[in-house]
Amino acid sequence: MFKRLKKVKRKALIMLILILAFFIFVLYLYNLDFGKNKEIQYGATFSHKYAKELGLDWQEAYVNVLDDLRIKKLRLMAYWDELEMAQGQYTYQELDWLLAMAEQRQVEVILVIGRRQPRWPECHDPVWLDQSTTSEQQQAELVMIKSAIKHFQDFDNIIAWQVDNEPFLKVFGICPEFDKDFYQEKIALVQSLDERPIIITESGELSIWAGAAKISPIIGTSVYRSTWNPVYGKFFYPLPPAFYVIKEKLVKMISPLEEVFVSELQLEPWSDRSIVNIPIAEQLQLMSIEKFKDNLVYTRKIGFDSIYLWGVEWWYYLKVSHGITDYWDTAKELIKENS
Repeated sequence: MFKRLKKVKRKALIMLILILAFFIFVLYLYNLDFGKNKEIQYGATFSHKYAKELGLDWQEAYVNVLDDLRIKKLRLMAYWDELEMAQGQYTYQELDWLLAMAEQRQVEVILVIGRRQPRWPECHDPVWLDQSTTSEQQQAELVMIKSAIKHFQDFDNIIAWQVDNEPFLKVFGICPEFDKDFYQEKIALVQSLDERPIIITESGELSIWAGAAKISPIIGTSVYRSTWNPVYGKFFYPLPPAFYVIKEKLVKMISPLEEVFVSELQLEPWSDRSIVNIPIAEQLQLMSIEKFKDNLVYTRKIGFDSIYLWGVEWWYYLKVSHGITDYWDTAKELIKENS
């Protein structure tokens, strides 16, 4: 009996040591800083569509992003429902203006083209598309992409084309089922029309990046920490910064991947409702200024060369609609220190 008790105690002690070792290892990973003494460039995503949804003067907001924040790297979106409201009739004025304002200030732009775009519901379809078959929709998308590339390729400040937004992420957005063959057809079309690099974006937390890495040598990853989903509700990802670095190194071993950057760093609330339907006190609880700053520190530790900030429209909305300037001012100081 005593021998059995000793054996049980020994096993319990070994288990305790293993658990303790695991937590020490996780703590070690959390404290690894791959961005220490590294020059990191900060950019931002700007959605003129989202700025309108927040009730902002979207042109004023954009000029402030350029001239007050002094952003030098931008990601802009070519929403299909704005480009082609009537089939075969294209309108480019708003995006032309956005690109021209950036070009005047020597701001580099990644332009997102294709059906799937940043901001809910991801697929911003024109109304007329609903009456088409899947094959007709795909052909219409190819025509739209070709028209957009031919129109926008005259802007020298466009440094790369992002084809769709997180196309391999099947659990988010209101979009058709992902068709890998058709996606590769879109990539081939863009490559045939313009020599600039193609970027594919992936979820940092929900994807292994292998699918995108086999198609493009450049991947943009999202970094989200406080999220919401219909299964668990509010959810926090307890991942160390090293998680992204380790994944990058592993994927580079099995693919032609050359570069990973942060295309979307969460710096605004995520909830089950649109921002405009959330009381301001709840917004500030979901993304407090402390969480905001912590996300910046956390992502810098990943050490990727470029980080595109997500939520610039919300910071401006807080500033002009509620007199809350902390978020805007923090981002402004960060960009100033790293420019």
